[in-house]
Amino acid sequence: MRKRAGKILTTEELRLLFTSGFVSPRDRALFGICLFTGCRVSEALALQTTDIKGGTLTFRKSTTKGKLKTRVVDIQPGLAALLVEYQPSPGALFPGMRGRSLTLTRFMADKILKAACERVGLFGVSTHSFRRTALTQMSSAGIPLRHIQEISGHNDLGTLQRYLEVTPEQRRKAVAAIGF
Repeated sequence: MRKRAGKILTTEELRLLFTSGFVSPRDRALFGICLFTGCRVSEALALQTTDIKGGTLTFRKSTTKGKLKTRVVDIQPGLAALLVEYQPSPGALFPGMRGRSLTLTRFMADKILKAACERVGLFGVSTHSFRRTALTQMSSAGIPLRHIQEISGHNDLGTLQRYLEVTPEQRRKAVAAIGF
């Protein structure tokens, strides 16, 4: 049986999480990267400080699912502000606890998110919610699927489409476009 997909977050839910849920610049930067790049939390956790340069974020193929290709994503102003607020030492962008792991673990990222959601009263949110939210927002904004595929690193458009949610408003607009 497949796990339930992470909830797609509304603008208000995102605002709540980033203003009241996440309590540290590190946590806002981590989940900001997941949101503003559409990456998986494991990809964000594998980033090095050297992967941020020239207004871009580089996800090396060795750290992506499938390990097929490196992808470079532009850093937009909302993410840039979160990264400026978070000032890590050179090395792993999200270092782990001394002696336990080189980087923050997915388990710890899950715990951080769960605590943030409890603080603001959100339910059904997972680390994958940020990826699904980002990809759905891009699709809703009319960004061509091929462009979203480049950003997300999906090899297959069919897999990408499973991430996207169609809202009642989008269905109404689609039907309203029909006619002569």
